[in-house]
Amino acid sequence: MSEKTDTEPLARYVRPLAEKVFPDKRSRVVVLSIAALLIAAIGALWWNSSRKASVHYLTTPATRGSLTRVANATGTVNPVLTIIVGAYVSGTIQQVFCDYNTLVKAGQICAKIDPRPYQATLDQYAGQLARDQGLLAQAQMDLVRYQKLAQQNSIARQQAEDQFYIVQQDVGTVKLDEALVEGARVNLAYTDIVSPVEGIVVSRAVTQGQTVASSFQTPTLFLIATDLTDMQVDTNTAEGDVGGVKVGNAVTFTVDAYPRRIFQGTIVQVRQSPQTVQNVVTFDAVVGVNNDDLALMPGMTASTRIIVASKNDVIRVPNQALRYSPGSLTAASQPVSPPPAGTERREGRVWVLRDGTPAAVSVVPGLDDDSFTEIVEGDLRPGDLIIIGEERGRQ
Repeated sequence: MSEKTDTEPLARYVRPLAEKVFPDKRSRVVVLSIAALLIAAIGALWWNSSRKASVHYLTTPATRGSLTRVANATGTVNPVLTIIVGAYVSGTIQQVFCDYNTLVKAGQICAKIDPRPYQATLDQYAGQLARDQGLLAQAQMDLVRYQKLAQQNSIARQQAEDQFYIVQQDVGTVKLDEALVEGARVNLAYTDIVSPVEGIVVSRAVTQGQTVASSFQTPTLFLIATDLTDMQVDTNTAEGDVGGVKVGNAVTFTVDAYPRRIFQGTIVQVRQSPQTVQNVVTFDAVVGVNNDDLALMPGMTASTRIIVASKNDVIRVPNQALRYSPGSLTAASQPVSPPPAGTERREGRVWVLRDGTPAAVSVVPGLDDDSFTEIVEGDLRPGDLIIIGEERGRQ
């Protein structure tokens, strides 16, 4: 339809009206020209608004490949076994023999508490024991003598019996003294702070001249890691991800000290104890790591990727395809492929561009990795153009 045809009826009415209002020919020509321009503009707007909208579909081909689902978590590198070495007795640290990174043997002395008070106590109880042992020996000889005299009726039998009880009391006193001596000897031995295992000192919390008090709680003096070639990463795994984390899952992680190096590990334990911080619940999934080159150090922060599941050689589509719904089309107006039958599963729908026309296809989605989703069942083949969006224009 031309603009001339559209505007001719309106011009028939404008011209007589202009001749009456503007009898002057020149004024009438100006008015008619302006009116013609306005009519042409209105016609152009009407024609432009009546143009049919066109839709351009954004597509990507369905592909065959691998999918890996991961759970991301942050963790801390720790030795598998860390021994806390403390002080059983109180006193002043007289000497310190171990420092950070010191390699120690089992039984090696790492520090020494001033032993003089404990040595004095041992000497006191030892002297008391020697005295009571002498009294016991004298009482035992008196008992033998009294028993002979009682058999000869030289003394009353009661006197021999009384002496027997005295001997029993002295025996008890000697045993008490022996226990006191043994306890004093043990306390004296505890003035030597020794390593119970072979390993390396990773922490030292004591200095020479420092006073340690073990009256209420054993103070921690050293932390000794048994083997730094065998490390673990304690991860804070989110509550929503821990259900898929199992013992044996492969793990990759990085640390800030080596940003370009990817370390490998394996889940060795998923602890049942929850950790709640600001109403956020996490679980400790322990990752076993080989650290033969000693690159990893205790306390490093690790960014981990726990491989929850993986599949190879599967048909996959972008996740946007399962969320896309055509704005100008409805499922009722388009043919839909019948859903696969036989198993209980969640179903989805993707739109495929076939012969320039979008067609809805029912599918059964499987594993997804936040970018792509596996298509377990459905009328899809690698190379099919999957619609993931659309752009609208005018034609």
